[in-house]
Amino acid sequence: METKNILVVGVGGQGTLLTSRILGNLAIHSGYDVKLSEVHGMSQRGGSVVTHIRYGDKVYSPLVEIGKADIILAFEKMEALRWRHYLKKDGLIIVNAQEIDPMPVIIGAADYPQDIIEQLHDADNKVIVADALSEARKIGNFRVVNTVLLGLLAKNLDEDKDKWEEAIKHTVPSKTIDVNVQAFEAGYAL
Repeated sequence: METKNILVVGVGGQGTLLTSRILGNLAIHSGYDVKLSEVHGMSQRGGSVVTHIRYGDKVYSPLVEIGKADIILAFEKMEALRWRHYLKKDGLIIVNAQEIDPMPVIIGAADYPQDIIEQLHDADNKVIVADALSEARKIGNFRVVNTVLLGLLAKNLDEDKDKWEEAIKHTVPSKTIDVNVQAFEAGYAL
């Protein structure tokens, strides 16, 4: 298998790292060589978080090169825009419609861009926008936005849906398995 390159990007506290671990477990259990690299700056204070995930027959480096990502899974709109240059031509961006104000916006030094989705559509990429926060609220737990988005990602990858659910069950805390599987199903149905 040719190496698959995925970036999971978001803001600290959104579950990007857990999502990356689920993806890593899925790839390992599917027999692939997997490399992950996490970069989080001020993530506990709402800062940017990115995880590079690479899997295939043989993977040598954990980092996705600029312009080489097959997929960007973005948990927040501005993070999708911030990392878009990593996406290859004809790549896929799955973006949550949620807006989380960064510190410059909070203190009034900047405005949150209003045309992010339009900018994402301007490139030669496929863009899927989802309101994962609304789906998570329908389930009754806003903290499962990440697994809603994971379900949407699963629809766009070749792995069997049952393998995804097994990876979720083996990765999330046991008391949250049911709500995470429900969130995954909701995202898969989008």
